[in-house]
Amino acid sequence: MADLLADDEIEAQLPDEWDRDGDEIVRVYEFDDYLRGVNFAQMVGEIAESQFHHPEITIRYSEVEIRLTSHEEGGITDADTEMAELIESERNA
Repeated sequence: MADLLADDEIEAQLPDEWDRDGDEIVRVYEFDDYLRGVNFAQMVGEIAESQFHHPEITIRYSEVEIRLTSHEEGGITDADTEMAELIESERNA
């Protein structure tokens, strides 16, 4: 089991463009069209499978919202901030 992060740890580890929403971290990515967002969501799904840490993904016409939390721990852990960093590095690659 991973330990929950303290508020100051979350703030320090949270990647740019990500926000905290209660016990989750969240980011909305914008795309020019629906299929680009769907392709991005698939890439996030592949990262999630490799990390065995699965976000909530909401696909809209020109946006994809990613929400991360560690349900079994009841909040935000290193696994969430690490997953956010992986998503960011793949998005910017």
